[in-house]
Amino acid sequence: MSLLSKINSPRDLKQLSLEDLNELADEIRSFLLKTVAFTGGHLAANLGVVELTLALHYVFDTAKDRLIWDVGHQVYVHKILTDRKKRFTTLRQYGGLAGFPKKEESIHDAFNTGHSSTSISAALGFALAREQLKADYQTIAVIGDGSMTGGQAFEALNQAGHLKANLLVILNDNEMSIAQNVGAMSSYLSRLRSDPFYTKRKKDIEFILQKLPKKI
Repeated sequence: MSLLSKINSPRDLKQLSLEDLNELADEIRSFLLKTVAFTGGHLAANLGVVELTLALHYVFDTAKDRLIWDVGHQVYVHKILTDRKKRFTTLRQYGGLAGFPKKEESIHDAFNTGHSSTSISAALGFALAREQLKADYQTIAVIGDGSMTGGQAFEALNQAGHLKANLLVILNDNEMSIAQNVGAMSSYLSRLRSDPFYTKRKKDIEFILQKLPKKI
């Protein structure tokens, strides 16, 4: 029996070892290739966030925590892991699964995201609401380097820093966008990726992680 067949909610992930998660990532990619070839949709964007999505659901409880995707069409893996796998052949079909996050579909979809540069401002709103309501949940925004070219993202970062808001922003820097990224932010990220100090630190962290216990 495949690992993917045993995953019906994010809680099931937390029972897996790190080796199991790597195997599951391969199975998810195979599943995506087969199903998206039939339904149509955004394949590359989702193949690129498999490990990221697994890590987010492994660490956080998205039935409670607010996970907000900046570009909604990269949530196929998220939907597979949140009890929508059996309906995945209905993706983007009439009466089927939406190609974007949809609150009406699942408690794991915190925000009806489309395009783009909106995740940080939405996450900031959730974070401020949490403080007002004295609630207990984490707020996470996932944003790509392409979406970071939008002014709304910078405005949200500016406001979050000013308010010292408690939220997590994950930059998915994959050098991918509808058109070529330009501007100071794109140039900065390119320099950062090619910096020897960054490369060495990345390898050091990967080495340390490989030494951790296989089950945590």
